Amino acid sequence: MIAYTEENIITLDWIDHIRRRPGMYIGKIGDGSSHDDGIYVLLKEVIDNSIDEFVMGNGRIIEVKIEEETVTVRDYGRGIPLNKTVDCVSKMNTGGKYDSKAFKKSVGLNGVGTKAVNALSSYFKVQSIRDGQTKSAEFTRGVLSKEEDLQNTTLRNGTKIVFTPDAELFKNYHYRDEYVEKMLWNYAYLNNGLTIKFNDLSISAKNGLYNLLTNTLDREPCYPIIHLKDEDFELAFTHHPQQYGEEYVSFVNGQYTPQGGTHQAAFREAIVRTIREFYRKEFDAADIRAAIVAALSIRVQEPTFESQTKTKLGSTHTAPEGKGETIRNFIGNIVKKQLDDYLHINSETAELLLQKIVQNEKERKGMDNIKKLARDSAKKVSVHNKKLCDCRVHYNSNDERKLETTLFITEGDSAGGSVTKVRDVNIQAVFKLRGKPKNTYKETKEFVYRNEELNMLQAALNIEDDLENLRYNNIVIATDADVDGMHIRLLVLTFFLKFYPDLVRSGHVYILQTPLFRVRKKDQTFYCYSDNERVAALRKLGEQSEITRFKGLGEISPDEFKTFIGPEMRIDPVILRKDSGIDELLKFYMGDNTPERQDFIIQNLNAEIEA
Repeated sequence: MIAYTEENIITLDWIDHIRRRPGMYIGKIGDGSSHDDGIYVLLKEVIDNSIDEFVMGNGRIIEVKIEEETVTVRDYGRGIPLNKTVDCVSKMNTGGKYDSKAFKKSVGLNGVGTKAVNALSSYFKVQSIRDGQTKSAEFTRGVLSKEEDLQNTTLRNGTKIVFTPDAELFKNYHYRDEYVEKMLWNYAYLNNGLTIKFNDLSISAKNGLYNLLTNTLDREPCYPIIHLKDEDFELAFTHHPQQYGEEYVSFVNGQYTPQGGTHQAAFREAIVRTIREFYRKEFDAADIRAAIVAALSIRVQEPTFESQTKTKLGSTHTAPEGKGETIRNFIGNIVKKQLDDYLHINSETAELLLQKIVQNEKERKGMDNIKKLARDSAKKVSVHNKKLCDCRVHYNSNDERKLETTLFITEGDSAGGSVTKVRDVNIQAVFKLRGKPKNTYKETKEFVYRNEELNMLQAALNIEDDLENLRYNNIVIATDADVDGMHIRLLVLTFFLKFYPDLVRSGHVYILQTPLFRVRKKDQTFYCYSDNERVAALRKLGEQSEITRFKGLGEISPDEFKTFIGPEMRIDPVILRKDSGIDELLKFYMGDNTPERQDFIIQNLNAEIEA
């Protein structure tokens, strides 16, 4: 029996606690290949403070620079009170957000954000400029290394933060401009009058969430975007002519909530109730919401999130200004009044909306029997064929590791078997494809339900109706790096882009990088993902090395797979840029077969799909 005494009780200071348990503060560590990796959370925590200043009416410009992994954020707000500059970034539970008079509807509430950035950075500098004076201090991994005395200055008021994420924790990390830009655009959509300067890019939006939807939609919607605003509430929505599921982008106090929460649930309920009352017909809720594309933002006092990373709102009480309303009632009342008024005034839009709902109803009734058969088939297949080897933790749970949940979509039983043997059974699941999936470019949703493999895949992901119940945060396509493997990769991506485009837009889909070569000599082994890496390994080990060229994932032993799907796993995100048109993308890659398209795919297919 292991002894359990006073010596086993350890008290950590705030720096050690953050560095030993970074997941509690920033979610997963990552290397920057995923939009929710820790380096983006660090950036967000710093910018949130600048946004809070803007919301309180201070400073209309925020400057963000990223150079060689070092981040600089400069705002022109009031500046941190000079005598508290060091405390605010190095003493836990210290900050202005506890005073609701100074920060009424802030994102940062716990006095943790910049302290976590400080502790997790190899270099951190804070400078406050206030009323002709400035105060600055520098830190190394949270420890104060240099503190300047108060100095006179002619600089404009505000705060400047410079930090470099610690490479000991964030191994081989780099910031992707696409993820940073998306974050900054979200800030701009939510804050009219704000300009964010990111390197050489100027980001601003005049029409809030209306601009967000116009930049998101890849084709003309069924009817003009409905844009509703109140003091602490904003909503923009329409219906997509060819989409099947529900697509939401929601925010609380400027914080993007990819997992939704009580505010999103309240809207989904409110729109059903309002539309039923307006048209005086008890439409099925699914018919009203099918193919909806909506952006929602609310501001509340002291919101409760499910974790420090704030991906899901848990509050059910304290609507704006603490008026005693629940969030459900607050949103329900605004949607009922404003949407009802809008539809009465805009009769043409009301008619087009009705047509879309009726069309959804007709399609649903025609699909009900097929869906029932498909669900029964999915249950039988999962029992007998074991296509899905599931994990214990899921993305739609409250487990602290949910951001790490991953589904590997593998090519064949050989590679699937290897991954299954060495995966982390808590957070990694495997779905084994049998041969090449069908090309769904010209197919309807009915085809998906009738196709055993695709039906099983959507059932495994739990995305049949909407993405709110998605079971895995990361969907990683793991195919061979040859022409057949690339074709399978394209077929899977076509399925997602055709029927679940928001799965890709939301940053859930990735391509697994696997090594092309193994170079080893005695007890040293290097796995190389390119010819350049192979050459570098040969330089280190010498010409007498043994070189193995992997032709497919099936040739890689289970023991070796531990390296490729473990903490240092290399994945490439599938990124759809703002100007990407899904129809045009799919038509080129998966439309009528032409020699030009075949040549392009073979010669130029990368892990990212970009327009």
